[in-house]
Amino acid sequence: MPGIREKRVLPYSSEQMFDLVADVGRYKEFLPWVIATRIRANSETEMTADMVVGFKSLRESFTSRVQKDRPNSLQVHYVDGPLKDLDNSWTFSPVEGGGCEVDFCVDFTFKSRVFEKLAGQYFDRAFRKMVAAFEARADALYGSSNSSAQSVA
Repeated sequence: MPGIREKRVLPYSSEQMFDLVADVGRYKEFLPWVIATRIRANSETEMTADMVVGFKSLRESFTSRVQKDRPNSLQVHYVDGPLKDLDNSWTFSPVEGGGCEVDFCVDFTFKSRVFEKLAGQYFDRAFRKMVAAFEARADALYGSSNSSAQSVA
C-alpha cells in the first residue's frame, strides 16, 4: 500500500488543528477536489462521513469512519468507495513555546494495480496541495502563520 507522510510545526494549538481537521462538513469550502460532504453520524469519539471528490468530469464518492481523540488525534478508516483501502491519521502534539506539530499520514490501495501505478505518480503532488489547503485554512481561521510553519518531513 503506497503511503505518504508530512510533519509540520504550526503556530496553532492542538485543539485548534484538531477542530479544523474534524470539521469534515466544511471541507468543500477549502479543500481542492472536494465537491460535497455528508455527516452520517457524529459523536465525541466517532464520526461516519461521505465525501464526493472530483476533477473535471470525474466524480467519486466514498465513506469513512473517523475515530476521534480530541485534541490528540484523528484516525480515518475507509468504509466504502472506489478504492480497495484508504487510511489516514492526524496526530497533534504541543510544542515548547506554543503551537503544535501536525503529523499527517495517508496509506491507500487502488482496486486496480495498473490504476494505482498511474495515479500514484500524481498522489504526492495532490497530497502536498491538500496539506497546504489545511494550513491556509488554519491561517484564515486562527491568524496568519507568517511563514512560521516548518516542514519536518
